[in-house]
Amino acid sequence: MPRSPASPKPASALPAQPHSAESIAQDLATAIVEKRLPPGTWLREEALGRVYAVSRTKVRAALLTLSRDKLVEIIPDKGAFVSRPSVDEAREIFAVRRLLEAEVVRLFIARARPADYQRLEQHVAVERSTLGGTRAGGARESLLGDFHVVLAEACGNHTLAELVRELVSRSSLIAMLYDSSNDPHCSSDEHADFLRLARAGDIDSAVASMCEHLTRIEDNLHFDPKAGSRQLDLVKALLA
Repeated sequence: MPRSPASPKPASALPAQPHSAESIAQDLATAIVEKRLPPGTWLREEALGRVYAVSRTKVRAALLTLSRDKLVEIIPDKGAFVSRPSVDEAREIFAVRRLLEAEVVRLFIARARPADYQRLEQHVAVERSTLGGTRAGGARESLLGDFHVVLAEACGNHTLAELVRELVSRSSLIAMLYDSSNDPHCSSDEHADFLRLARAGDIDSAVASMCEHLTRIEDNLHFDPKAGSRQLDLVKALLA
C-alpha cells in the first residue's frame, strides 16, 4: 500500500544536512588538536569547499572563527594556515595557563559538588582505559586536555571556561609543533593526584599540583626551530 504524500520519508531517504560554518570550524579545530592538521598546513578554501560540499564563503567564515581562536593564521594575499606559535608565544601561553588554572582550582574547590568530582573521576578512568587502547596519539592527548576544560566548566564561569578551552587547544598545537615528549600516563596520574588533593580541600597543595603539572608539560617541549616542519601524507591528500 503506497504511503500518502504526508507520510515521512524513511531516515535513509532524508537529504544530508548541509555543513554550517560553525560545524566546519569545529571539525577543523578537532583535526588540528588531534594532530591531523599540522602547524603550517595551507587550508585552501577551494579544497575545503570540495571536502565539505559547501561554498567558499562558508569555508571562509569557518576559517575566520578559527583565526579568532588563534588556531589559524590568515595572511593577506596568501591564505589561511594552521598557526605556528613561536617559542615566546608557547612560553607565554603556559605562563598564562598556570595563572589562570590556579584560579580555576581555587574556584573549583570552593564550588564543586559531588557530581563534579564524579564527572572528573570518570574522565580520568576514560583517560586510563584509552591509554591502554589503540586510539591515535593525537586523540589521546586531546582527551587529556579536555580534563582541564571540564574542570573549568565545573566552576560555573562560562568566560573562564572559554579562555581555558582556547589555551588548551593552543597548547595542543604547541605540543605538535615542538615535538612534545610528554608521557600521557604521567599526565593522567597527575590528574588523579590533583583530584585527591582537591577532594581533601587542600587548596594550596592542589594549586601547586596543577602548576607543577603544567610546568612538566612545558618542560617536555623541544624548542627546536626545525620542529614541526613535516607534513602528513593524509593532509596532502586532503588539501591537494
